[in-house]
Amino acid sequence: MDADELPPTGYDLAPQVLKALADRLGEVSGVVGVALGGSRARGTASPDSDYDLGVYYRRPLDVAGVQRVAEEFAGAPTSVSRPGAWGPWVDGGAWISVQGTPVDLIYRELDRVDDAWSDAGAGISHFHAQVGHPLGFPQFAYAGELALAMVLADPSGSLRARHDAMAEPPAPLRLALVSGLWEADFLLSSLGGAAARGDVVHVAGVLFRVVGVCAHALHGHAGRWLVTDKGMVAAAAGLPCAPADFADRAHELLGALGRAPADLADAVGRARALVADVVAACTR
Repeated sequence: MDADELPPTGYDLAPQVLKALADRLGEVSGVVGVALGGSRARGTASPDSDYDLGVYYRRPLDVAGVQRVAEEFAGAPTSVSRPGAWGPWVDGGAWISVQGTPVDLIYRELDRVDDAWSDAGAGISHFHAQVGHPLGFPQFAYAGELALAMVLADPSGSLRARHDAMAEPPAPLRLALVSGLWEADFLLSSLGGAAARGDVVHVAGVLFRVVGVCAHALHGHAGRWLVTDKGMVAAAAGLPCAPADFADRAHELLGALGRAPADLADAVGRARALVADVVAACTR
């Protein structure tokens, strides 16, 4: 990709600088390629959005080499983690500032990307505990992230080949995400007691999960990737298959939940109606 192909952003980080950083990281031993992810790649960034650079690697990764590049562009001592230091799914990287702009270097092991793609083809849609992902980290996210990313550095061409092959979620994963709506019904069926006790935190947590299940089901039905719970309601509401008032209803569930048992019971009822409409949307 040429630097002038990068999307316009609210920060002053020049596209040429971002491309130069990606190219330098691509020269580090173990790094296969670098891709811009998140809202910057999707063109939905706000002025305060940072830059997420996926550093795709195979072991052994030269962590010291990554640190040298990070410090070169940050102009300051930088802490760079070893793979696996941040958790089982978001496994490491660094947070740096380049010309006053936050840039996150996020490791992605390429073999695990391939495993995620294979699992997606088998209809595996598990969500895993990971710091920073309250809904859970989707097992298929490694593939979806690369599909939604903009490849910046790819000396061998292997990252671009995967990006193109993974453009859409495979049919078994799409079906699994829609079928996952059973969880929303199950969760809501057990909320009566919590609502009657005024257990606001538990009800709110369950409703968040229900909304997330619905958002993923709508993306599955539409054949679109959803890899994070950030902005998931707005993303789902923008799909052609979504109920027309999906965003307003989803936000109201948590934004105006209330504390009295009667208010909580009403919210549970509205959640059931929303799930029913999502089910209907996913069968059309």
